[in-house]
Amino acid sequence: MALTTAPNPTPPARETVRASAKSRRPGRTRHGEGLAGYVFLSPWLLGLMAVTAIPMLLSLYLSFTNYDILTDLSDVEWVGLANYERMFTADPSYWHAVQVTLSFGLIAVPLKLAAALGVALLLNRAWRGVGLFRGLFYLPSLLGGSVALAIVWVSMFNRDGAFNSFLSLFGIEGKPWVNDPDWSLETLMVLAIWQFGAPMVIFLAGLKQVPTELYEAAAVDGANKLRQFLNITLPMLSPVIFFNLVLETINGFQGFTAAFVLSNGTGGPVDSTLMYTLNLYITGFTELEMGYASAMAWVFLVAIALITVVFFSTGRFWVHYSDGDGN
Repeated sequence: MALTTAPNPTPPARETVRASAKSRRPGRTRHGEGLAGYVFLSPWLLGLMAVTAIPMLLSLYLSFTNYDILTDLSDVEWVGLANYERMFTADPSYWHAVQVTLSFGLIAVPLKLAAALGVALLLNRAWRGVGLFRGLFYLPSLLGGSVALAIVWVSMFNRDGAFNSFLSLFGIEGKPWVNDPDWSLETLMVLAIWQFGAPMVIFLAGLKQVPTELYEAAAVDGANKLRQFLNITLPMLSPVIFFNLVLETINGFQGFTAAFVLSNGTGGPVDSTLMYTLNLYITGFTELEMGYASAMAWVFLVAIALITVVFFSTGRFWVHYSDGDGN
């Protein structure tokens, strides 16, 4: 009778090593991919820490001190909430800057969005050369808040500028618009409204997403253009309107360059263009009260955050989003 040997249930050592190596490879791969991701993110992370996070924390600390730029940081005087108390109770120029900024934002931002939406409706057609007109209307936004544009704008609205020359053709006597306290802020508003190209492009993209079947059905039911605009266009564009409203409100409150150039960095004439950010700049870099300016900056940050929260809290009552079925 032949003797048979049972197979060894234990795999050879070489196979055991291979199996264990295979089981560890996915983990090593994920670890390597994660490490590579952090390596590629490191320039952005370093920039975030060096340019944003650390300066913000430092400014928060300085807002509780009497820092004047010329003093070494190790010798600054801790004053607690004195800067915030002065801001709210003993600084009339601060509240004047708040009033000017609110007036600018509450007037210029809605008019800018209205102009952007109106032009977007006109350009949302298959006309010949419509692409050229879209580019021309968007061109002012490419210039942004440049100093050169602000200088040109000031020269246009001087007493001998192009705008008064245009008015003289109709027998209307012009004014030194940029030097008149009653009209200087309105001049800045016109400049801001003129740069409606960016929200216009976003409105155009939103209009392209409105189904034409809705307009056809409304026309069959006898709805005129105004009813179609109020009952179809505006509700379908409400997410885009909300997006533009938030962005343009923040940008409007942060206006600085045009006010600085128009007033030569003083907020004049008679503080009529003393925007919040310009007042902050004057306080920190002209009057060298960087601790007080840091407190103003943090109050401004909190105010912008609260305004954004209000927008998002009230948006659910008028912003309509389509569901997954497109309804």
